[in-house]
Amino acid sequence: MASTPPFPELLSLIESRSAALREAADDLTARVPGCPDWSVRDLVLHLGRVQRFWAAAARAGDPSAPPPREEAAPGGDLLDWSAESTALLLDALRATGPEAPCWAWWPDSAAPHTVRAVARHQVQEAAVHAFDAQDALGKPEPLPAAIAVDGVGEFLEVPLRSLGAWPHRPARIEFQALEGPSWTVDLSPAGVTVGPAASGDPVTRLQGKASELVLALYRRIEPADIRVDGDREVADQLREWSKV
Repeated sequence: MASTPPFPELLSLIESRSAALREAADDLTARVPGCPDWSVRDLVLHLGRVQRFWAAAARAGDPSAPPPREEAAPGGDLLDWSAESTALLLDALRATGPEAPCWAWWPDSAAPHTVRAVARHQVQEAAVHAFDAQDALGKPEPLPAAIAVDGVGEFLEVPLRSLGAWPHRPARIEFQALEGPSWTVDLSPAGVTVGPAASGDPVTRLQGKASELVLALYRRIEPADIRVDGDREVADQLREWSKV
């Protein structure tokens, strides 16, 4: 498995991917292939609201309850508001520090309720939506390697482990990034176990560049864009079950 980037690097990656989204937002009316009901304007609004929400959550320091969400449409220039949203998030994360408590939607069993865990997930939020904006522009780019390699593990450890019981027959899956790291996951009625004890070969192996694995997990590219060895039905079941 790959290690998570240090906290200052997580903040830098949030900043750079948020800027990449705004750079790709040339046509706010363009449709977003990865989010078919959204225009690019909806995408920019979504990320800005998400970043303001987590800024408020970090500053509240209350892991027991979320802060209220900001749903009002911004006045003035949307991209300026988006840049301000990113700055508010980064300022809040930096001011509170990585080990500060913070509310989070995932269970404690998936990841800690800390500012560090929130920052790690916000890297992926900004990165995938930057890809969405580029895709709407017709110029999708792979996720940067540092983001993508950690992104596979973050998806498996947080969104996937938050889903509860696996509704199909138990299965072991391996994710192999061409950059080197690999992750093994057991799926069972007890839920998702990442990095289980060695007790058998995986029934399915998914292989590709880390960016391709992340984008496939988030349903931004098709399974045909990565290599699937073994029981393809399990890969299809995982894709359907893990809609996030």
